Amino acid sequence: MSQNLQSQALPRPPRVKLAGTVLALVRMENGRQRTARLHQLSVTGGLLHLQQPLDEAIKVEVMFHVGSTTIRSKAAMLFPMWATQGCMQPFSFTELGEENRQKLDAELQVLLERGAAATTFP
Repeated sequence: MSQNLQSQALPRPPRVKLAGTVLALVRMENGRQRTARLHQLSVTGGLLHLQQPLDEAIKVEVMFHVGSTTIRSKAAMLFPMWATQGCMQPFSFTELGEENRQKLDAELQVLLERGAAATTFP
């Protein structure tokens, strides 16, 4: 099945808008670290607010705490977008284990039930 048909067959998971209320740590392969704020999050990735963008496609480890769950996963940085202060940079999880995926999904559902803004895509 082609990539295009796969994306049409599976609905995209909802993204919860966090508006920067969750802090994240981004660790690059060279060991350097940067702090960021999570603005959106889903089980496939999220959107970080950074002071300076990271290179597109670099491999990182993203760590954050949401609800009662701490997530630590490998991710790939996507193309950054400049914001008023710093930049907004999406990332995609590359090695989020099934157990962590389920925990994250449960925490996101709790946030949705509490009234966090959700963005869904067809």
